[in-house]
Formats: sequence, C-alpha cells, structure tokens
Amino acid sequence: MVDQRDYYEVLGVERRATSAQITDAYRKLAIRFHPDKNPGDADAAARFKEAARAFEVLSDADLRTRYDRYGHAGLQGGRQHDFNDMGDIFEAFGDLFGGGIFGDAFAGGRKRGARARKGRDVFCQVSLSLLEAARGVTRTVEFDRHEACGACDGSGAKKGTKPQTCEYCGGQGQVIQTAGVFRLQTTCPACRGAGSVIREKCAECGGEGITEEHVERRVTIPAGVDRDVRVRLAGEGEPGGSGGPPGDCYCVIEIEEHPFLKRDGRDLHCEVPVSFTQAALGATVDVPTLDGPKPLQVERGIQSGDVIRVRGLGMPEVRGRGIGDLHVHVQVEVPRTLSPKAEDLLRQLAAEEQASVSPRRSSFFARLAEYFQGKDSSPATEGSDSPNQERP
Repeated sequence: MVDQRDYYEVLGVERRATSAQITDAYRKLAIRFHPDKNPGDADAAARFKEAARAFEVLSDADLRTRYDRYGHAGLQGGRQHDFNDMGDIFEAFGDLFGGGIFGDAFAGGRKRGARARKGRDVFCQVSLSLLEAARGVTRTVEFDRHEACGACDGSGAKKGTKPQTCEYCGGQGQVIQTAGVFRLQTTCPACRGAGSVIREKCAECGGEGITEEHVERRVTIPAGVDRDVRVRLAGEGEPGGSGGPPGDCYCVIEIEEHPFLKRDGRDLHCEVPVSFTQAALGATVDVPTLDGPKPLQVERGIQSGDVIRVRGLGMPEVRGRGIGDLHVHVQVEVPRTLSPKAEDLLRQLAAEEQASVSPRRSSFFARLAEYFQGKDSSPATEGSDSPNQERP
C-alpha cells in the first residue's frame, strides 16, 4: 500500500541523510503536492499526506531510530499522527507554513485567530432601452443586502454589553496541542475561531450582528453598454467578516428589443420597404435611427435584399473608440391589389418591356431559347421509339 512505502524513498533521501536534508526534501515535496497548487487532484493529496507522515517520523530522532531498526512495525502504537484529514497536516505544521521550513511559500496559510474576509457580492438587474444604452443614463437601482446591525453596531451582543474573550483559547481562535516536536493546531470549538463569545445576544439580530436591508443607489451606465455587461458599485455588497472589506454590487444590464433596429455589436440593422416604382426610379425614404426617422436616398434600380450602409449611425463603443454604422436592408414590395389606372399603366409598362427589354433580360431569354432549341434539334437515336409508340 502507498502508506507502507519506505519513508526514505517517499522523501527521496538516503538513509544517512541529515536532519537538514530531510527537512529540505520534505519542503520541496510539500510545495509540489500542496492542495492549493493541485485543486481536486486526489493523487497529489495522497502524496502530500504521505510526505507528512514520512517527515514526522524521520525528523524525530527517537522515531527515526525505531523505524531504522524495525521498519513500519516499530511505529505501531507510537505517538505519530494519522493525518487522515488534510486539515490535520496544516494544523500540525501551522507555524511552519507561515515562515518555518516553508519560508514565504505559504505565508498566507492558516494563522491563529479569525481571518479577515471580503463580504459577499450582490446583484441587481437594470433594463435599458436601446437609446439609453447608446447614450448612457443614470438610474436608481434597488437591491437587498445585509448590513451591520444598528442596535449592536455589528457585534451581535446586547446593547450595553460586548463579546467576551473566549476563555478556552484565550482569544486566539485556535487551540494548540503539542505532540513531540510537532504542534497540532485546531479551530477553537468554543468560539469557532472568532476568539470571542457572546454571552447576551442582541435582540434585534439574534447575535448575528447583521440585518437585512433594502437599499437604493444611483448608478451611472456608460454609453455603448450591451446586454449582460455588469456595472460595479464598489463596496455596496455584504459586509466583510472579521474586519474585512465589504463586497460589491453588480448591476447586470438587460437591453429591451427595439421595434425597428437590431443590434450586432456596435452596428445596427433595419429593414426598409420600398415600392416597385421607388426602386425603379429612385427615391428618398425615411429610415429609422436612434434619433428618429432620417431621410435616405435610394438609388434607382436598387434590388430587393441590397444593403445600404450609413456610417456613424450605429452604437458607440463603450470604451469611446468610435461609433458603428447603420445597415439598411432594402425590401422591394410588390403590390397585391391594383387600381384600374395602376393596372393599365403596368400593362403599358409590360408592353414596353416586350418591345425594348433590358440587356440583362435579353441575355436571359436568348440563352433560354438557345437551350430549348438545342434540345429540339438534337438528332434522334437510331432505332429509338417515340414515347407513344409500341414495339411490334
């Protein structure tokens, strides 16, 4: 089994290795297989525990002598730790992680007392029109969060009292036990690491030190934002723990659909219908923009599906790096009903087209006639029968 490997082999040192060499070897292995560097890696966690067991034995003169003479059997019933839990290793070597054999590598590791931590972030949603997203806007947002209880100033203790220093750990938040040359450091079970206990709880917050509040804040949304962009209100989140800074509030942007304009990054797209006569003769038509309808010149002969690009009528870049364009997609409409006069005019146009067709249309019909004439004039295969003839 893994835990029965030779401890010298585990640390990669010779049997005559000095105490300093053993310590140095363990330091390298601990850094290599530390769980913070190998999150979710079960093999690394096992190697980390295995190295801790080996170091505990070989760094102790008495345990090492017994191990050298009798092997693993000589350690049975001894005082060494099982290290079944990863936290046992950190607690046993708590002083070492912060500046002993590990130097600065784990200076941020477990320390005595409650550690300051940043508060939880909160979120709210801001719905904007496309025009508001393009121009920028200042809005009032509402959200719920926890705040320090006003009755006890966040202490959790009844008014007129204050938390008492934990007698079990002396206010350290940690309890240290000595095992040979090792020190086992665990979270204080009495105060749960806070270093203090509340004898009389605040009636307003029940000793929690926080209450739920409904908050309104003003937020400035920059021009050019898109959906799902988050605008941060620094320090407007949940209060921090043990003196840590508060969290932030993130305003998540949602953009309402525009009835005419569709967004694609910083460009805008719209469809504009034009009549048959406008497409044929050219015209000036109104097109939708962020600032309302604007006239646009449609060149004569434009086809359905053609796109006219109007520069500078799109969305601004949120970082101020220019403005997008408006893409007008032309849709030529064919009338479904005609007045008698309109129908007469179109029939005259049709007659005119037959007399003088465009070069493109002439080319199409010429190629069409050549194709079918070629089919009709192709020689019949000898011995072939007509489709309506029967073989004798």
